[in-house]
Amino acid sequence: MFRAWLRSSAGCQSWLPGWFPWPWSVYRWIDGAPLTDQMAGDLPWLAADLAEFLAALYRIDPAGGPPPGPHNFFRGGPLTVYDGETQEALAALAGHIDTALAAEVWQAAVAAPGPGRPVWFHGDAQPGNLLTKDGRLCAVIDFGTCGVGDPACDTTIAWTFLSGGSSRVFTERLPVDQATWTRGRGWAIWKAMKVLAAALDHDPQDAAFTTGVIGKVLADHLANT
Repeated sequence: MFRAWLRSSAGCQSWLPGWFPWPWSVYRWIDGAPLTDQMAGDLPWLAADLAEFLAALYRIDPAGGPPPGPHNFFRGGPLTVYDGETQEALAALAGHIDTALAAEVWQAAVAAPGPGRPVWFHGDAQPGNLLTKDGRLCAVIDFGTCGVGDPACDTTIAWTFLSGGSSRVFTERLPVDQATWTRGRGWAIWKAMKVLAAALDHDPQDAAFTTGVIGKVLADHLANT
């Protein structure tokens, strides 16, 4: 499948450099397995490994790195770019979630102070992009949304996948301030509400999952206000 993708992508050489005008390459196969929903739960080893990786990423000199924009769905940029979508989702989800509290989470995130300085962020630190081997995180892949800006978008796995002790480990070890976590809750609830609004009528499994994510975000907001 990977070789077929390379063949089908041969014609992309003319447009890819313009879309992502920085050096890129294809590397060898990485031995590891992506995280799955079946592995979700209390995974402190994963939380610690991921926090350590992100901390190292944030220490890299950000000079010359790509800023947020349409090319990476504005990851690392201000949340206000998604205010319209969030308001639409809030209207669509009336009666399905606590929209008053969800709006409070969103407004707190938008109003939170911005990052002190821009750093390199991954932008999509989610299970499908995290490979494990022998009970440890062995690779982080898919840097298509990475850039230099606000690392708040890297926090969302605390609510979308981690839970219990693992979420606490991640929160304690990730070197960001409380304002970053507040903005991170905004990233998480925007995406979860958008997905839930689209899934309500045709995907009960996805709807149940994203409802759970929203519940975790709301509970975390209440615990930190």
